[in-house]
Amino acid sequence: MNGDLVLPPKVALVLGGGGLKGFAHIGVLRAFEERGIRPSVVAGTSIGSLIAAAYVGGMPVAEMERRALALNKGDLFRIDHISMVTKRMLSPSLYLAKPLEKLVREIVPAGTFRALPRRLLVNTVDLESASQVLWGMPGLQDVSIADAVYASCALPGFFPPAIVGGRTCADGGISDNVPALAASHGMDAVIAVDVGSTNIARARRIKEKGFATIYMRAAQIMMKSLQSLQLERWQGPPLLLVRPAVWKYGWFSFAHVRRMIDLGYEAANDALDRAGASLMLGGVWPRRMVDVRVDHAACTGCGLCVSLAPRTMTMNQDGKAEVLVSPVEWSRADGDFVHQCPTNAIHVDALEGPRRWPTLEMPILEE
Repeated sequence: MNGDLVLPPKVALVLGGGGLKGFAHIGVLRAFEERGIRPSVVAGTSIGSLIAAAYVGGMPVAEMERRALALNKGDLFRIDHISMVTKRMLSPSLYLAKPLEKLVREIVPAGTFRALPRRLLVNTVDLESASQVLWGMPGLQDVSIADAVYASCALPGFFPPAIVGGRTCADGGISDNVPALAASHGMDAVIAVDVGSTNIARARRIKEKGFATIYMRAAQIMMKSLQSLQLERWQGPPLLLVRPAVWKYGWFSFAHVRRMIDLGYEAANDALDRAGASLMLGGVWPRRMVDVRVDHAACTGCGLCVSLAPRTMTMNQDGKAEVLVSPVEWSRADGDFVHQCPTNAIHVDALEGPRRWPTLEMPILEE
C-alpha cells in the first residue's frame, strides 16, 4: 500500500493548530495507521496537541472520530457571563475554562510526560517571559499532560491561560502554530500537518461580524506570516508538508466535522503517495512543476512581489512585474508572495495533477 514511499527510521509528526479544523488530524492519523507509520515523536499546538496527546496515550483513531462527531458547541464554548459583568475589562476570557478542561481530561492520558511510551511535545507560550515552551522536552517532563494541553488550547481572549510548572502559559500558536523546527531535533524527517495557519480563505463583511471574529482573523494572519517565514527558510531535516483543504471552514464551526476528517485522510494519502523517496533527501516536499505568470494589464508596478521574492520576480523595462524563471518546481511552502499582490495580477497553474495549484486557491469564507 506504501508504493514507493520510503521513510527514514526517526520521523517526527507535527500537528498544527486551527480550531475545529484540527479534526482533519484524525483523518491524517487514520491514513498513517493504514500504512503502518509510527512516528518516533508526536508534537502539537492547540487542537493539534489535544489529538497528539490522545494518540500517544493510545486512544484508537475510531474513538477519536466518534468523539469528534459527537461534540457540540455547548460542550466547549460557554460564555463567562459573571466574570464579564463583575470584572469587565479585567475578565481573563470570553469563555469559561471548565468545559475545555473537562474535554481535555477526558481525552488525554493522566499523569506526566515522563510516563508516556514515546515522546509527546505540547507547544505553549509563557505569557510572562514571552517565550515558547514545549512541554515534554528534557527538563520539561514532570508536569501534568492535561494542564499543558489545556494551556496549548487556551487561545488568549477566548479561554483563560493556565499555570503549568509555575509558568503562565497559553496557546502556542501565538509564536509557532506548526512547531516543525522545534520538533525536528534528532529526527531524520518531519511530517507537518498544517490545518489553519498558511492557507486562508478570503473573508467577506469581516467588519460586521464582531470583535471575536475580527480578533481571530488578525490572529490567523499573524500565524500565517510566522509559518510562511519558517517554511521559506527551512533548514531542518526533510519535511513533508500536509495541508488538508479545510481553509474554507470556520475555526469554530461544528457543521463539517465528517468532511474535515475525510479531507485530512485524503491529504495525508496524497502527500505520502507523492513523497516517494524524497524524505531521504532534503527540503520541503511534495513538489510540483508550476507555471507562474503576470497579468501585465492588472499589474500596477508596485514592486512588492520583487521585494518579497527577488529570486522569482523582477521588474521589466515598462515598470511591470516579470517572472524570472517559469516553469519552476515549487513545494507547498513556496509562492506566498502571490497572495500579497494588491491587484491579484500574479497567477500560478500546476503543470501536473489538478490544474490549479492548491496552495493558491482562495475560496470565500462566509462564516
